[in-house]
Amino acid sequence: MRILHRLQRWLLAPLVYLAALLLLLEDWLWNIGARLMNRLAQWPPLHRLEAWICRLGPYAALVLFVLPATLLFPVKLLALWAMANGYPLTGLSVIVLAKLGGAAAVARLYLLTRPVLMSIVWFAALLGWFLALKERWIEKLRATRVWRKAEALRAAVRHWRLHAVPRPGSWLARFRRLLKRFRSRWRTR
Repeated sequence: MRILHRLQRWLLAPLVYLAALLLLLEDWLWNIGARLMNRLAQWPPLHRLEAWICRLGPYAALVLFVLPATLLFPVKLLALWAMANGYPLTGLSVIVLAKLGGAAAVARLYLLTRPVLMSIVWFAALLGWFLALKERWIEKLRATRVWRKAEALRAAVRHWRLHAVPRPGSWLARFRRLLKRFRSRWRTR
């Protein structure tokens, strides 16, 4: 029995790490989508639509929350069909765009409908269970040697970027100036 448990753990460990990586990617997309939708929400018609969404009842909010995933499923199937029929880049780009758009829409809808959705008992329980499971998986991923090495590498790169002093005429100095200009223009908008 003990050998079977070890074998099961050894076989399922890569799947847990893959799931944790996918959850981290989803979190990253969620944050990007939330920031993007916050900017778009400044547009008056969208602002009025969001006010209407905030006034929905619990089950109407649940239907609206599930709607983007439901509507994007056929699009993803068409993208897979395109990939199977000789258009891999088209199919992959459609899947990536659908994932980005879906994550942005769901992130914003979740922020708008969360207070109402938490009044549904089974939804609140399911969400609590999922968030605890997600946190356990991500902690397992962060405990691995590979993760620690990647974090050390990221810290070293960040330190190098902040403290490396390029020669005035080098390509790195020109690139940094370009990035600084881009960053200053982006912040002024």
